[in-house]
Amino acid sequence: MAEAGPPMRLKEWLIAQVESGGYPGLCWEDREKKEFRIPWKHAAKQHYRQQEDAALFKAWAIYKGKYHEGVDKADPSVWKTRLRCALNKSIDFKEVPDRSHLDISEPYKVYQIVTDVSQETGPSGHLRSRAGPSKCPALLCSLHAGYQVQGYFYSWSPAHFRCHASPRFASPVIPSTDNETTNSDFWLHIRLYYCDVLVKEVTTRTAEGCRITYRPVPADNEHLYGPSAMEQVQFPCPGTPAGDGPAARVAGVLERLLPHLHRGILLWVAPEGVFTKRQCQGRVYWKGPLAPHEDRPNKLERERTYKLLDTQQFLQQLRGFLNHGKPPPQYQIHFCFGEEYPAAPNQKLHKFVTACVEPVFARDLCLHAQRLGPQSLQGPQPLGSDAPRNIVQILKQLCSP
Repeated sequence: MAEAGPPMRLKEWLIAQVESGGYPGLCWEDREKKEFRIPWKHAAKQHYRQQEDAALFKAWAIYKGKYHEGVDKADPSVWKTRLRCALNKSIDFKEVPDRSHLDISEPYKVYQIVTDVSQETGPSGHLRSRAGPSKCPALLCSLHAGYQVQGYFYSWSPAHFRCHASPRFASPVIPSTDNETTNSDFWLHIRLYYCDVLVKEVTTRTAEGCRITYRPVPADNEHLYGPSAMEQVQFPCPGTPAGDGPAARVAGVLERLLPHLHRGILLWVAPEGVFTKRQCQGRVYWKGPLAPHEDRPNKLERERTYKLLDTQQFLQQLRGFLNHGKPPPQYQIHFCFGEEYPAAPNQKLHKFVTACVEPVFARDLCLHAQRLGPQSLQGPQPLGSDAPRNIVQILKQLCSP
């Protein structure tokens, strides 16, 4: 285990251990594809040998200064958890479950070393600042328009999905009874960005929700892909600006990053709130009302359903704003594809591909509540107000004792 010189990142350290041949079972699965095996035997398994089976995990703990031989108590399960968390958090690796074997006598996981897009912009440093209109004029001329999503835990199946994604905003507190909201309760307003430049803006209007992706997904297998009636919102082709300036380098990064969004992310509105499910291989990070961390990355795990906004929580916060002057509720959901978001302290973030999603029902309630104010809602329909009748009715209910 090389410890001389400046500290190595996990990727550099692991490659060194694989190449060393010093750990039984740690080897290349497919060197060309940058896939390697890590022995992954559970401590409860028969014939578990701590000295051999926990050697790599222990070595990482020692290298990071988390374990001191002869001083700290040996805890193989903690060592293993620490390396697993480091692998899952790192943007340099992705697990390859189809190649892993955990039910054999010598179990192992397979990980792949993936490209770090933040290192592919060249040593010139042209992309250290966010690219706005003045930064990438050629790129802007070649773009069209954009969109994105986020999450929290929930169970999902095609049948369950149809049951809960009704086109009605059916809340026990403020049931929707006006025909004006029959269609808009499940709408989503989506804005897509490349390098903080708006490239697409759409409002989806299907009860089944939508899929954010880069290429169309076949609608012939609902169990695999989700309801066929979902709207498909596609990121636009970034184009190929002439020359080798900053715009061309940004376009090159986008061309490598966007294909990893195949199958995309599912997003829908149900009476309980807003939900998402990541199906793409590429990593997706988010920030929103239910995000567990504000100052650390929030990752969407693949094939798990997340709740992004809770309807009841939103209404309670809106009631607090109207009656007690508390801050208005959050309803925007932000996504970042391929890069950790929010960035960890001292970590640079280029934000090549991002999206902002707003559930229309929450946006309209919040904006009209801020415009009208609690005093105006105590009387009849405010004069000169453009608020729909059902919105005013709901806000009046929230203002009532």
